[in-house]
Amino acid sequence: MDYREALDWLYARRRQGERGVGRVLALLERLGHPERAFQAVHVLGTNGKGSVVAYLEAAFRARGLAHGAYTSPHLLDFRERIRTHLGLIPEEEVVSFVAWARGEAWPEPPGFFDLATALAFHHFREKGVALAAVEAGVGGEKDATNALARVALTVLTNVGEDHLEALGGSLEAVARDKAGAFREGVPVVTGARGVGLEVARAVARAKGAPLYVLDPLDPLFALPASPGLKGAFQEENARLAAAALRLLGFPEAAIAQGLREARNPGRLERFLLEGVEVYLDGAHNPPAAEALAREFSAYHLLFGAFPRKDVKGILARLLPKARTVRYARAGEGALGPELGAPFFEDPWEALWHGVEAAKEDGLPLLCTGSLYLVGALRGRLTP
Repeated sequence: MDYREALDWLYARRRQGERGVGRVLALLERLGHPERAFQAVHVLGTNGKGSVVAYLEAAFRARGLAHGAYTSPHLLDFRERIRTHLGLIPEEEVVSFVAWARGEAWPEPPGFFDLATALAFHHFREKGVALAAVEAGVGGEKDATNALARVALTVLTNVGEDHLEALGGSLEAVARDKAGAFREGVPVVTGARGVGLEVARAVARAKGAPLYVLDPLDPLFALPASPGLKGAFQEENARLAAAALRLLGFPEAAIAQGLREARNPGRLERFLLEGVEVYLDGAHNPPAAEALAREFSAYHLLFGAFPRKDVKGILARLLPKARTVRYARAGEGALGPELGAPFFEDPWEALWHGVEAAKEDGLPLLCTGSLYLVGALRGRLTP
């Protein structure tokens, strides 16, 4: 079996039954409980999780720690999801893990995210990781990442209406699922507001978890350096990461370096094509789309998405500033011509169609809606 065959097998795994940590715990038990070998910062929330992990990871690196990071989805290669101080997980380790998992008999067959999470934790132990930043997939309490054994601190970025169907159908239910991952006595840093904050307060109080709520005037959330990630919305993510790092005892120099050096590809990432500014961003829900649109006065829009997303809500935030619009298929199973016209099966063709339109008025081309669309384009835009 080679790397491509291993990925094909992984991607074909579908979760059966209810969400929960039972399947991943079964994996981890057979692997000798690698989740017990390292401490973790568990990052939950509707938006901003990947950016917070990027800030934390850069600070871990600045301090010289043996560290890990687990994020999703990836843009170009599955290996981007699992990183340590030594780099991306090697292909051969993915192949070896898949060969092992395929050879085991599972009473409850694990799904893709269960397997990926177990692989990440196993890899962290094998590489001697001391501290990892771990991004939750969907929700919190029933997410596979909640199998973490040694959570040093929890970050809840915010609570918005994403994955409503999977998380209970209401904003309060979403908040309860995310806050369900809070640990007894473990500090929580949050930027949640409204209902999300009310639920976070109640759960934190019940679990004896100190709760630190984002306040730009509080020295805990001060920014010792300008964030390296672009966009006004990144300020909140940077403040949450800075607070988390202070609570973990990091020196100010490492926090500042981490904020400056953080990188998160595909998030308001700028390219220049024949004099046209092209921006890639994976704004995949209405709050993210609203924050993204605020960064521009006007733009040409290239959009692609999957049917499970709130496409109408996202487009309602993006279309008012769009001078022209084109749609593209974001990947297998993504929406097609039903999105509207003009529609392109090939995102690369759609990109150049947008570039030609943007040349006429000098406005940027904004490509967004799905990280799968961003990944397809970025793979052609970078060496």
